[in-house]
Amino acid sequence: MQEIESTLVINPLEDINKLKALASEPRIQMLNLLREKTLNINEISDALKLPQSTVATHISILEDAGLIATESVKAKKGNQKLCCPSFRELLIQFPEKHNTSGDFIEVEMPIGIFTDYRVTAPCGLCSSEHIIGLLDIPDSFLNPERMKAGLLWCGSGTFEYKFPNNTMYESKKMTKLEVTLELSSETPGTNTNWPSDITMWINKTDIGTWVSPGDFGDKRGKYTPAWWKLEGSQYGLLKHFSVTNEGSFVDGMKISEVTLDDLKIPEHHSIRVKIGVKEDAEHMGGMNIFGKGFGNYDQGIVLRSYFN
Repeated sequence: MQEIESTLVINPLEDINKLKALASEPRIQMLNLLREKTLNINEISDALKLPQSTVATHISILEDAGLIATESVKAKKGNQKLCCPSFRELLIQFPEKHNTSGDFIEVEMPIGIFTDYRVTAPCGLCSSEHIIGLLDIPDSFLNPERMKAGLLWCGSGTFEYKFPNNTMYESKKMTKLEVTLELSSETPGTNTNWPSDITMWINKTDIGTWVSPGDFGDKRGKYTPAWWKLEGSQYGLLKHFSVTNEGSFVDGMKISEVTLDDLKIPEHHSIRVKIGVKEDAEHMGGMNIFGKGFGNYDQGIVLRSYFN
């Protein structure tokens, strides 16, 4: 069977088939069953006390909507169809409004709406009101409240976000792709001299690494809530990662030779942005991502597509 992806974000304005597939109590029960283990049609039929023909019809609808994956394998008599979910988590989210101004399109993504993650402790997340889930438990990043997150942190690992590819609807040629977010290193307590190699990937292409100088806690962040302890990370630095036809840059400083052509943006319906600390980084100093309600900049992750 194929590897189960972490999260599917459903746009209710476009993914009508997925919503229709979910608008059925038996199909919801099937998805719930398949969260635990891979099952065949007979096993699902027995568990839900439904005729096999009915189960087969529902499974076909879920498969056509891309919500489950199936595989035909040999059984004692003939073949059997094994079923498993395509995603561990489903989020229904109306698309964020994007700003258009002259020669660019801007989309802001809340930092908690990551579509995949891989983290190691120390790690955690919190909203502007409280800690979400349990500290140093990676599974806490699946908590539905993560959508409200204003701060994410990890010792190493990555977070990936899927942005709409608005370039597909523009007749003009893209000249620059820019990702802006507030970042710092991560260490227990804080340490302004704690370097960390923070890397960005766009459409699975490593565009380069920025070395964060430290984890900042010398003063409370402008938007950091009062309940957050002063010993914790308070704010980061606003970094501008960009890719042009000449290469990739951070705040205008070149970090690699990766160009827009290397990202193959016209071939994808989304723009995948991943940020993190590699397990073999020279400076493995962890990472904090600051969003709305934390740090010195009241924003999520902003992606801008520039055109000529």
